[in-house]
Amino acid sequence: MQNFIKVERIEPEKRGSNERKKDFKEIYNVFKPVEAEIQADRCVQCGDPGCHVKCPLHNYIPQWLKTVANKDSHMAFRLSNESNPFPEITGRICPQDRLCEGDCTLQQDGYGAITIGSVETYISENGFKNGWRPEFADEMSDKKVAIVGSGPAGFSVATYLLRAGINVEMFEKANRPGGLLTYGIPSFKLEKEVVFRRFQWLEEAGMKLFLNVEVGKDIDFKELTENYDAVFVGIGAEASQKANLAGENGKGVYIAIDFLINTQKKHFEEAYDSNFSVENKNVVVIGGGDTAMDCIRTSLREGAKSVKCLYRRDGHNMPGSQKEFKNAKEEGAEFVFYASPKEVLLNDSGEVIGIEMEKTMLAQKDSSGRQRVEIVEDSSFRVDADVVIFALGFNNTTPKFLSENGVEMDKWGCIGADENQETSKPYIYTGGDCFRGSDLVVTAAQDGKIAAEAIAKKLLKR
Repeated sequence: MQNFIKVERIEPEKRGSNERKKDFKEIYNVFKPVEAEIQADRCVQCGDPGCHVKCPLHNYIPQWLKTVANKDSHMAFRLSNESNPFPEITGRICPQDRLCEGDCTLQQDGYGAITIGSVETYISENGFKNGWRPEFADEMSDKKVAIVGSGPAGFSVATYLLRAGINVEMFEKANRPGGLLTYGIPSFKLEKEVVFRRFQWLEEAGMKLFLNVEVGKDIDFKELTENYDAVFVGIGAEASQKANLAGENGKGVYIAIDFLINTQKKHFEEAYDSNFSVENKNVVVIGGGDTAMDCIRTSLREGAKSVKCLYRRDGHNMPGSQKEFKNAKEEGAEFVFYASPKEVLLNDSGEVIGIEMEKTMLAQKDSSGRQRVEIVEDSSFRVDADVVIFALGFNNTTPKFLSENGVEMDKWGCIGADENQETSKPYIYTGGDCFRGSDLVVTAAQDGKIAAEAIAKKLLKR
């Protein structure tokens, strides 16, 4: 396992930028067996593997890299699927440069990290081709848990409860399951059949899935607490943050998640709002995270005339994945750094005609260790635009049914929970963005795993 000296880090092949902008298909190819084996063989099998520690799910990364290198595909599949409810999904969408690959010893020593995410995707996709499937309990108990929301946290809870032999019934208000994975992440990063395949297996394992059912509206939350042995709430963080600028309510100003969901509905041929069209328009995206990159790359595929990303720091300090930043640049996006929005400019009809920006500079570090952003005096400049998309993160919503049933919230509007993901109301659990605020798919998956383990221990008296 010392081949890192002779073999460099390689990325999976991806389609050319001009070709991939024409559709919403995934841009990366899955590794071929020999590519995965050679890359996995670069692992030095650290005694204290940073990749394992940094991963929120604490995946058995060195172990499955070793089994891939040794051509033991089935063991690699079992190891990968043991600690992760959907490894072929996290392999595609996790910001590995900030997690496992960022803490890879080879990365720290200047050799280039192992392409962990791509190997992770390969392990499952190769296994599925061989007919292997995730394992669930052979016998089910008489216990039954209700899951509110089918996003990453609820998805994870369902997986681990079914493995433990606990019956699951899931309630989702949308037409399709998956939450953010389905409606919020564009298909060029995660094709939806990848998500639906897993849900099909959960249903085959016994899960009952109720779509177009909104808890608190179509079914009373109290009914769930009375008819199930436990309830898990994974409703995400659905309220987008606003910039509180003059003109931000004008025609042509979009909130990122609304734009992404509406575009996905259009591709599903569901009812959608044509006012979100960016075809032949000059689009400006405000923000520097992965959601901003999703909006940029979606706009390019939807036929925008031009797309600019305006961000108040520089490229090095962007909070999103460097991989997504690079892909957006390849596809034709223009980036303007050290720029902060001041006012959305509207015409007499209330339509967007541009956005007034101010130049910024990075000052001393704050308590978190990150440099503060300061506005440069008398530095205003205008950027013309027909559409402005704000990608500034998400806030939590507080459904009345939670407080009405004794579930306490914290000062940020998140659902409070203990180390077992149990809320202030016994037998009600939570996880994901509604618990921790806007965060990663992989952290939501870990919340779900912790909750499922706690529920199983409590219900099955383990």
